[in-house]
Amino acid sequence: MTSTPAFPSPRPLPHGSPGTGESGARVIAVDTVDVRFPTSRYLDGSDAMNPDPDYSAAYLVLRTDESGPPDSPGPLTGHGFAFTIGRGNDVQVAAIDALRPHLIGRRVEELCADPGSVYRDLTGDSQLRWLGPDKGVIHMAVGAVVNAVWDLVSRRAGLPLWRFLAEAEPEWLVAQADFRHITDALTPDAALELLRRGRRGAAERTALLLERGYPAYTTSPGWLGYSDEKLIDLARRAVADGFRQIKLKVGADPTDDIRRLRAARAAVGPDIRIAVDANQRWEAGEAIQRVRELAEFDPHWIEEPTHPDDVLAHAAIRAAVAPVRVACGEHTPNRVLAKQFITSGAIDIFQVDAARVGGVNENLAILLLAASRNIPVCPHAGGVGLCELVQHLSMFDFVALSGTTRDRVIEYVDHLHEHFVDPVRIRDGHYLAPREPGFSARMSTESLETHRYPDGAFWRADRAAHEEETA
Repeated sequence: MTSTPAFPSPRPLPHGSPGTGESGARVIAVDTVDVRFPTSRYLDGSDAMNPDPDYSAAYLVLRTDESGPPDSPGPLTGHGFAFTIGRGNDVQVAAIDALRPHLIGRRVEELCADPGSVYRDLTGDSQLRWLGPDKGVIHMAVGAVVNAVWDLVSRRAGLPLWRFLAEAEPEWLVAQADFRHITDALTPDAALELLRRGRRGAAERTALLLERGYPAYTTSPGWLGYSDEKLIDLARRAVADGFRQIKLKVGADPTDDIRRLRAARAAVGPDIRIAVDANQRWEAGEAIQRVRELAEFDPHWIEEPTHPDDVLAHAAIRAAVAPVRVACGEHTPNRVLAKQFITSGAIDIFQVDAARVGGVNENLAILLLAASRNIPVCPHAGGVGLCELVQHLSMFDFVALSGTTRDRVIEYVDHLHEHFVDPVRIRDGHYLAPREPGFSARMSTESLETHRYPDGAFWRADRAAHEEETA
């Protein structure tokens, strides 16, 4: 294993770098909020497995007693969340609350010098680990906390997270990634070489990213509950807005899938990619049959054709439906299962999720695994804030790791961005690079107060209206 320095500072930082901040500053509070939005009423997000999602976030704020940067008055904070779809969001909040003792009292300078210390402590708690290990509600809670730490670190540095990571020293990044149980596929030495190569031309790619942005595709036309007329209208709008790929949900009635895909193909023409997503609905044999039935419409990929943990089934499906690509990853709970998908020939495309695994540290390992096998990463996004988060991971990958956007796109869904202080910006089918410091995870105070469940202003008014209707 490579001998690396003990978590060196990634670069001289304009504010709050080790030795320049308030040396005694610590984490003093972890606030959590159950935030829910009634998206099921409009069928936004509907698919074959999730017909009525209410997009929700188990949201947290790390509070410190260190003053923020000069252009951000008030104490330094970090923001993160786990994404859910309604019921059970309170359970996810409780899981985050259970991690609070690991955070209170941590020194800010030590946390910023080594964000991985939080990740290692949380995933190394033997009693909490029994609830996983490295999967489920508790691991998503770890991811929410770890992402909040990285938000704090990059805000303190005065940089958007993608740029903070891209400008970090390769040795430091290797020290942050979690290589446990994946060294049979990727060693720290090999990862270090990938990152060193990735620095070549990074300045030019940064300039290109800031000018043009990162390519996106949109799922907004394709929700299963939408009418054909709405699908056609939104598909045409997507093309007019510069998107070169859209995605449709499939997996309910086979006749409906064929009809909807035929309508979409007629609406966008032969040159626009159409991906399809079964959301885990099919058995392996059924998936093969259904994808072959859709082949005349030239689907670019089939996403989650079967159970998201079934590596063998994905491999069988991939062999049978080529040249249609197979994609998965949004429900992959950790780097170990990601290793199996990426290295076994089971998939063509991996779809990282910023809030499913253990946060930035584990996603660094997954991005490195994908780069080592030249597997394109096309992140899962949408939901509440997933677009805001995952853009940073792809942009880091482009600037400082894979060095390419070939066959790479970030999912985009036009829902709920207005609730974030630094929302995503889309121009001509591209994500524009965030310029504000942090991980783009901070929600507005007004949105938190309005949509806090069950006592936020929206939910109180909604309950009162329901009681009046049923009286």
